[in-house]
Amino acid sequence: MARLIDAGPGCPTPTPLRGKSAAEARGLVYDDAVKAETDPLYPLVQDFVTPMEWPAIAPLVAGINRLKREKNAVILAHNYMTPDIFRLVGDFRGDSLQLAREAATVEQKVIVQAGVHFMAETSKILAPEKTVLIPSLEAGCSLASSITGADVRLIKQKYPDYPIVTYVNCTAEVKAECHITCTSSNAAQVVEAIAKEWNSDTVILVPDQYLAKNVAAQTGIRILTWPGACEVHEQFSAEDVKQLREAHPGVVILAHPECPPDVLEAADYAGSTSALANYVSEKRPSKVVLLTECSMSDNVAAENPGVNFIRPCNLCPHMKRITLENIYDCMVTGVHEVTIPEDVRVRAKQALDAMLALPKMERPLDFVTGLKPMELELVV
Repeated sequence: MARLIDAGPGCPTPTPLRGKSAAEARGLVYDDAVKAETDPLYPLVQDFVTPMEWPAIAPLVAGINRLKREKNAVILAHNYMTPDIFRLVGDFRGDSLQLAREAATVEQKVIVQAGVHFMAETSKILAPEKTVLIPSLEAGCSLASSITGADVRLIKQKYPDYPIVTYVNCTAEVKAECHITCTSSNAAQVVEAIAKEWNSDTVILVPDQYLAKNVAAQTGIRILTWPGACEVHEQFSAEDVKQLREAHPGVVILAHPECPPDVLEAADYAGSTSALANYVSEKRPSKVVLLTECSMSDNVAAENPGVNFIRPCNLCPHMKRITLENIYDCMVTGVHEVTIPEDVRVRAKQALDAMLALPKMERPLDFVTGLKPMELELVV
């Protein structure tokens, strides 16, 4: 029989003290009012948040939604945000292009970027009169940090006759040195448009070498590129696709164009995060894999009950720096306001405006799969 050791008179058995939750540490409690306000929201995340966890999360959700009203604020939530952020506090949700368009038109005075730093910069570029907050300064991007404005200036000196397209996953300084921006949703459209405008058969697309290779295979335009890559997507391989098919017969494999070209060659479909979400909702495959960031699968799965998601995803450590806790804190204190030197902002806006001026696509462009990978010349 179990017994207590040395628990005699005057030595009562200690009762462990539970530490305060993140919400309680901020003076937020799960009372009847919060319960009534947030109970209707719980079904949106019930597949990802247990009933035991909900009382710790709900006060933060209620607090953030209250602060949005008080501060006249809006939250732009990228597809890679965790479901609690994406579905419970995000006002506008989508990929980089969707959020860029929203940033340019929102009426609220404060924009909270639930994404990484270059996205917050993009919002500030397009809405300079707004206060733009990033909940964590550690929410960076391996791809954005792979190239600098000085690098682009050297490229322009070396290749003065070619237009330079930059993927929006870069700093404001880099955007300011390029002729036009693109996203994975419209990269092929942008490359073809700028080539026609410059009457050039060659376009420089930085900084993502894999996106550049995949776009080159779609367009037939000669593309030079930079040796940058997303640390999440470059980890996927054609061998992963092979193993997934062997382990899950009949699975439909969807890939993001930041993946290496041999992944797109082996996949069933490829496109931007919005294109991947559209594919699942329209085609409703019985079993599907999204070769992209982990939370994307969670968010698409929540919108598509009945679809079986196989989840061999890769987690972005930078996106995961954004939490309900630091969203609440930045809205309370106003910390981590994003600022950009005005001369840089104006030039970066020209590159963004050039993209946004293109005819708006009814839907994100698909990437043709099954194509042989292409080797591109690097501009370094």
